[in-house]
Amino acid sequence: MKLWQKLYIFTLILFILIFNLAGVIFIEKNHNASLKREVNRCFNEALTINSGVDTSLPAFRTLDRYIDLLDFNRRIIYKFADDYAKKSNGIYLEILDKKNQEIYSNVDFLLPKYREEINIQKMNERRTIIREVGKNTYIFITNLIEINGSIFKLTYMRDISSIYEQKKEQYDFFFRLEGIALVVFSIFMFFISRWISKPVKELMRVTKRIAEGNYHERVNLNTKDELGILAQNFNLMAEAVEENIHQLEKNNLEKERFIDNFTHELKTPLTSIIGYANLLRTTKCDEETFYEALNFIYEEGKRLEELSFNLMDLLVLRKEDFKKEKVNIKELLIQVKKVMQPKMKEKNIEILIDAEPSEWRVEKNLIQILLSNLIDNAYKASERDTKIYLNLSKEKEKMILEVKDGGIGIPKEHLDKILEPFYMVDKARTRANHGAGLGLSICKRIVEVHGATLKINSIVNEGTSIKIIFNKKEVEIDESENNAATID
Repeated sequence: MKLWQKLYIFTLILFILIFNLAGVIFIEKNHNASLKREVNRCFNEALTINSGVDTSLPAFRTLDRYIDLLDFNRRIIYKFADDYAKKSNGIYLEILDKKNQEIYSNVDFLLPKYREEINIQKMNERRTIIREVGKNTYIFITNLIEINGSIFKLTYMRDISSIYEQKKEQYDFFFRLEGIALVVFSIFMFFISRWISKPVKELMRVTKRIAEGNYHERVNLNTKDELGILAQNFNLMAEAVEENIHQLEKNNLEKERFIDNFTHELKTPLTSIIGYANLLRTTKCDEETFYEALNFIYEEGKRLEELSFNLMDLLVLRKEDFKKEKVNIKELLIQVKKVMQPKMKEKNIEILIDAEPSEWRVEKNLIQILLSNLIDNAYKASERDTKIYLNLSKEKEKMILEVKDGGIGIPKEHLDKILEPFYMVDKARTRANHGAGLGLSICKRIVEVHGATLKINSIVNEGTSIKIIFNKKEVEIDESENNAATID
């Protein structure tokens, strides 16, 4: 059963229960109030009759002083009851003696054979019974009266069927009203239930679409209720899932590309080595060819060695427990410059340092590898007799380390891929320099270890600037560390 159908049915059931309960309580309360008023009126009339008998007794005694006392009493009560019954409309009276022998009765309907109220024994007692006789309902009020020592049973009766007919009419009206209300309510609730469940239906549709692989689907709800908030949270979750899926797809592509490139980079030097080794093994070569083959084997062997070292660096950089220490960055730049200086002389390239003494908390060896890789890349991209700049600067909450050259630059279409392992802008030139396209990947990982970001700006034939932007809070030295250093 669908949600809107459940909502529709449960609401109708609840409406019927509440409507009927409220109606029954109202009608019964109204009926009881009317019945109570009618009973009180009957009580008052019965009391009036009893008072009338006591008041009229002296007058009757004057008129009938010479007759038998018992007969006198019967005639008194008969006369009084008859006079009162003729004057009153709708009242029935019955007088019985102690043996339940009838003395007077104006009842024109058939009384039941057993009547509990006429078994009354006490003078101050009054018995009231409401019973149905035929199609009508009567109230019976019985009490004892004493006339000159004789006890009689006076029963007052009145037809109170109108009270019950009024109740029946109210119930008939109530059920007709309930029928009309139920029809109107059902129609409204049909549309309201479908309208309320519409957001849920939309959520189900979008969920199904996302499950089918359409991760761009979103729920379009503009309400501010709980369903609207649920839709907003669902969209946030869908965005996170979509981003994760895209990231996984990107990672898979990078992994496939890494494996393909790695296989290719491994296969190329091995093919050359095996080919030249086989040539030396199977062919009698002259001295020039012999040394040429050995040179190829040596060069390709160096490439394999550098490839294995770079791969080891990448593997080592995957661990997270690097120990950072206080390092004077300017001194580190000078140290790296000295290390790279012999290589720079091959192309007469000068390294210029622009930095103030500054101490950072970094992993010294990693930063040294980072600078060496970036300077080596700048060297490969630069022409002879040029310069490479190492700049150190501060900008608000950032510490910036820049390596800049005036080399051939990087085409714009390669900028977003050059950090991927084995990616080469110019494969021939990279291999000629014994490169494998892993240097910048290693740099990227070192930057991530320090919580920094790497920004590349490059213009073809004008040069490249690579900035490592450190968060000041990540690398700044605490005062406690400085104090400890001073005490030491």
